[in-house]
This record gives sequence, structure tokens and C-alpha cells, in this order.
Amino acid sequence: MATKTVTVGSAIGLHARPAAIIAEEVVKAGVPVTLAVDGGEPVDAGSALMIMTLGAGNGAQVTVACDDTDVLAAVAGLVEQDLDA
Repeated sequence: MATKTVTVGSAIGLHARPAAIIAEEVVKAGVPVTLAVDGGEPVDAGSALMIMTLGAGNGAQVTVACDDTDVLAAVAGLVEQDLDA
């Protein structure tokens, strides 16, 4: 599985709104994607609730993993954006 580590760009971190946007993108893609913080267990990125359990605040490092490199890049890009703007 390919991985990419990115920095959370949302001002308040991966709370409800950014988590929902990311989960929606993953569900649309139809392929498994996981997110993990350093030292944490990977969670299903297709679930906003699971994303919120990461507790990833602004500036946190999150590893995105997916077999589809296009989906990996899209999700990584969302994590890096300020989705609260």
C-alpha cells in the first residue's frame, strides 16, 4: 500500500467538517484509504467519526495510505487544505 505523510492544514484540525469532506471523497472513490497519526493505529478514512478519533490538530503529521495513487494524492491534498475556509 502506498503512503504519503502530510501536515493537517485545517485551522482547527480534523474535526467534524474536514472529516466529513474527506470521508465523502473516500466513499466516492470506492477504494480503501486509511489515515494515521505518528504512533497511532490507522483508521478508515471513509468514516468521519473514525477520522475525528485521530485527534489530529492543525500542524499534525498524518499518514495517508491507499493502493490507488490518484486517490492517495486527492485525500492527502484534502488533509493539507484548510477545509474550514
